[in-house]
Amino acid sequence: MLRNTLFIVKNNRRCIFLLLRELLEEFILELQIKDYSKRTLKMYKNNNKLCITYLEKELNIFNVEDVKPIHMKRYIKFLQGQGKEPSYINSLIKALSSFFKYAVNEEIIEENPMKKVSKLKEKRVLINTFTDEEMERMVKFYRKSDYIDIRNRAIICMFADTGIRNLELQQLKIKDVHENYITIRQSKGKKDRRVPISPFLRKVLNRWIRCRDTYYKNRYMDEDTPFFLSFRFKELTGTSIERIVRLCGVGAKVRSEIRCSPHTIRHYFAQAQLRNGLDVYSLSRLLGHENIAITKRYLQSIQDEEIVELSVKTSPLMNLRR
Repeated sequence: MLRNTLFIVKNNRRCIFLLLRELLEEFILELQIKDYSKRTLKMYKNNNKLCITYLEKELNIFNVEDVKPIHMKRYIKFLQGQGKEPSYINSLIKALSSFFKYAVNEEIIEENPMKKVSKLKEKRVLINTFTDEEMERMVKFYRKSDYIDIRNRAIICMFADTGIRNLELQQLKIKDVHENYITIRQSKGKKDRRVPISPFLRKVLNRWIRCRDTYYKNRYMDEDTPFFLSFRFKELTGTSIERIVRLCGVGAKVRSEIRCSPHTIRHYFAQAQLRNGLDVYSLSRLLGHENIAITKRYLQSIQDEEIVELSVKTSPLMNLRR
């Protein structure tokens, strides 16, 4: 046990005095046991550390049981005074709520001090992404017949036609890519999911597979070999994939205000699917979202004119058999 805990009797109740930093170590260990991703662990650790530092320096609070709702509200006010965005503050509130919930579950404190701290109202953010014309130019940008261009075009097409994340593409294995679908393993939420391969994407991937297998005909490859490989037979890094997309955007003359990244292509995929008539529930599953509230943000960014045009395609009377 990590605790160096002091027990005293107070008001006929045994109280536990545990340093906030000691509890944080224990909390992170609990998340590691639950197999949280490295990225999530880092987020929970850093966000809680920021609050603990504030409590120690500004309020002279070091022990878990001394933290009250008023102290947490002061911390939120402090963050607002620093000009932090509501979305950023809400991510901190989430991390702190989980931290103190752990303390309650472990019977270190009786009540979660975050229970009376409400999340802030976030501004509605419109997601700006590529136009169809820009995406068409990006798909055509890598058009040479060499190893790099064939691979890079397959990467751009896979992002645009499946909406997968950068890390998901990076971790794809040969065994994950089937004739008509791709299996994305242990993504966010530790769940597997499938995304379809369209005939267009199948053609592009087949060309890449032939190129890769010919180029590395003297190398041993099995089902656990990365599907996309570097020039030196290594798994691609997230940074190298970002660079492939960024250079493609520059070459395709995408508007300067659009950030050319895998995540922006994911936004394009989501909005294009909605414009083409896919329902938000099915889209949520394809994207691997935990709930449709996240997916609905893509719907909000579609212009009113596009919604009107889409509703005509799905009109009940227009689709009646007459």
